Amino acid sequence: MDKGLHFTICVVMTVLLLRESSQAGEENNPEVLAAPKSDSRGAAEGLPTLTVTTILEDPYVMVRGAELEGYCMDLLGALAGMLRFQYRVKVVGDGQYGAVAAGGNWTGMIGEILRREADIAVAPLTVTSAREEVVSFTTPFLQTGIGILLRKDTTSQDMSFFHFLSPFSKETWTALLFAYLLTCFCLFLVARLSPCEWNEPKNEENHFTFLNSLWFGAGALALQGATPRPQALSVRVIAVVWWLFTLALLAAYIANFTALLSSGSEQLPIQTFEDLVKQRNLEFGTLEGSSTFYYFKNSKNPIHQMIYEYMEKRREHVLVKTYQEAVQRVMDSNYAFIGESISQDLAAARHCNLIRAPEVIGARGFGIATTQASPWTKPLSIAVLKLRESGDLDYLRNKWWESSCVRQSRDRWGPLEPPALGGLFLTLGIGLALGVLAALAELSSSSRRAAAHAKKSCCSVFTEEICTRLRIKGSTRQSQETSGKANA
Repeated sequence: MDKGLHFTICVVMTVLLLRESSQAGEENNPEVLAAPKSDSRGAAEGLPTLTVTTILEDPYVMVRGAELEGYCMDLLGALAGMLRFQYRVKVVGDGQYGAVAAGGNWTGMIGEILRREADIAVAPLTVTSAREEVVSFTTPFLQTGIGILLRKDTTSQDMSFFHFLSPFSKETWTALLFAYLLTCFCLFLVARLSPCEWNEPKNEENHFTFLNSLWFGAGALALQGATPRPQALSVRVIAVVWWLFTLALLAAYIANFTALLSSGSEQLPIQTFEDLVKQRNLEFGTLEGSSTFYYFKNSKNPIHQMIYEYMEKRREHVLVKTYQEAVQRVMDSNYAFIGESISQDLAAARHCNLIRAPEVIGARGFGIATTQASPWTKPLSIAVLKLRESGDLDYLRNKWWESSCVRQSRDRWGPLEPPALGGLFLTLGIGLALGVLAALAELSSSSRRAAAHAKKSCCSVFTEEICTRLRIKGSTRQSQETSGKANA
């Protein structure tokens, strides 16, 4: 009896030790980094458990201790809460997204779904026609394209000869020239109309000629005082408004020009994929077996075909295995990485010496892959649409793509356009209008006094005054000729 009891206890202890050993081995398995999400209520209700395959890529899926986190993990948790299922996450064994191998079999996450090793794939997996033929995709949860990731110091070039014009756009410079000429003309006109500035047109000389008005306006632009000095209120109104305009304008120019020089953000010599093909200083490549590689392979565009032929001939040297390897290679060598633009934006936000070229081609989306005729495809698509409509996808995008450095690069800095200075130009226009109205009021007041003294119509005197002041050269010449004849 004692021997039987002792034997039974030994057997139970052995079974418990073996179970603990198997559980420890499962936790240490690098391919199983997240246990099924469940609670007592979910287990009691018997919720279905899905096997989810994914790939390690920042910020979609990242390892933190013994758990996984990232954009896709948050998305998966939200979908599980909406559709009431548990899940078990495993990292894809070969580290590939999914492509057709030499034998016709699929690799990566697509291959695991086809072999029924996983039920769904939640990862930055691009929806393509080739993949759609063998698996099903949900509605895309992220939109992206194909871009070029570069290191800033490999794309720098000398400043242009007219680099000092860069702080303002061409439209702004044109508007500034027009404002300068219009202001000077208003100064000239108001100085002639105002009796306070020019009291005796027939006997005295007007100092605000058009050339003097141009000189006065240019002096204000250079923050220097210039003669003649205005005396009438109407002329002073225009002068003050022009001074305020030039102060604000110069402040904007100096600030923008200083930011441009300190950032060293000259225009990138590589703006497009055509520029990338024409240059000879940088090598370029993409992820091996990725949808980006096959995009260039299947494209009929001559530029895209040249990119594919370059990568195919040097595939052992220019194609990379992982996204992390690609980013590190861009940072360490003269290498340009062609890949998903949304991932490149993240790299440029976290590594301040990186930048993405402006051109983006091949608009595409990331979707959740399932087996064909899977009952989960449509519910997952509807759930993704609900998350998009509620703003949850935008929240996750902002959460995981938050920049960790303050960038002063060309893609965020640009020349000031006229709308940015619209209020300044509007203030100048209002000031010019007030100056002209003040000059007319001054002339009208003087005309009323002259009309009362000469017992004439105010309108006729006002009209004569305007004609006299606007045709002063002819009147002066005629008066001089008359006085000359009298002296003779």
